[in-house]
Amino acid sequence: MFETALSTTPLSGEPIIEAHGVSKTYDTGKVQVSALKSIDLTIRRGEMVSVMGPSGCGKTTLLNCLSGLDAVDNGEILIEGVALSKMSDRQRTDYRARRMGFVFQFYNLMPVLSAVENVELPLLVARVHAKEARRKALAALDLVGIAGRAEHVPDELSGGERQRVTIARALVNDPAIVWADEPTGDLDSENASEISQLMRRLNLEHGLSFVIVTHDPTVGESADRLVRMVDGEIVSHETLTDMPDRLPAVPVPA
Repeated sequence: MFETALSTTPLSGEPIIEAHGVSKTYDTGKVQVSALKSIDLTIRRGEMVSVMGPSGCGKTTLLNCLSGLDAVDNGEILIEGVALSKMSDRQRTDYRARRMGFVFQFYNLMPVLSAVENVELPLLVARVHAKEARRKALAALDLVGIAGRAEHVPDELSGGERQRVTIARALVNDPAIVWADEPTGDLDSENASEISQLMRRLNLEHGLSFVIVTHDPTVGESADRLVRMVDGEIVSHETLTDMPDRLPAVPVPA
C-alpha cells in the first residue's frame, strides 16, 4: 500500500468542502448522544478522502451532515463556497441532484428495473429527455465497465456488478462530489478491491472529489488522505499520497 506520513493539516488547494466547528447531537428522549463534536475539516477539489473509525464514532453522521442530508446543531458547512445553511430545503435538494452522487453499501437499486433504467432514473426525475437520459446512462455504465450488462436486472448481476451500477448512477449527473458510505461493505475481497480501484481511477482520471466512509483498510488506504474518527471527533489526518496539482476536472462522457 501507499507509504504513509502523519499530517495534522489538510492538503493545500482550492477547497470544495469545508466544515467549521460542526456539532451534531441526537436526542433519543432518554439520552443525548453527541455524534459530532466541533468538527473542522477541509477537502480540496479533486481529493479522495476516506473516513475510518470504530462503529458508532460518527462517520456516517459526518457524511450525512457534509452532504446536507442531515442538519447540524452548531457550526457551518460550505460546499463549493456556498453555506448549506443559506440554502432552502428545495435548494439543497436541487444542489444534491445536480452536483452530488451517492454510493451506498446495499446498492438501493430498483429490483424491477434494468441496470440502464436504474442509472437513468435520476435524470428522468430531473426531467431530462428520455432519449438523452438513456444515452447518458449507457455512457456511465460504459465508464464503469459494464455496458454489456445494461439490460440485466439487479438479481441477474453479481455484487460487484451491482455496485458498479450504483457508481454509474452516482456519476450520471456529472457530479462535483461523490459520497460513498461503506461502498465495499457487502462485497467479497476480490470485488471490494475492484470497486476500490475503480473509484480511484475515476478520481484520478476525471477529477472527481470522493468522500468515502469505510471499515475496509484497502479502501481507506487507496485515498489521498485518511481521516480517523473516535467518539465524534477527528483524531488524525494521514496523508497517503503527495497529491499533485490535478488537471481540471474532466466530465464523465456527455
